[in-house]
Amino acid sequence: MAQLKITQTKSYIGSKQNHRDTLRSLGLKKVNDVVVKEDRPEFRGMVHTVRHLVTVEEVD
Repeated sequence: MAQLKITQTKSYIGSKQNHRDTLRSLGLKKVNDVVVKEDRPEFRGMVHTVRHLVTVEEVD
């Protein structure tokens, strides 16, 4: 199954509380943190919510 490499590229300072909560639930705590998650609809939705703060790559 494909996986997503999610990197936080911007700070969450000044963003909405639900964006902060979404980053935390993805496992991102600070800028340049990287997590690898399964490519599932739940994670795609979370990434879509904070798409202005993260970059996403597909890895195998």
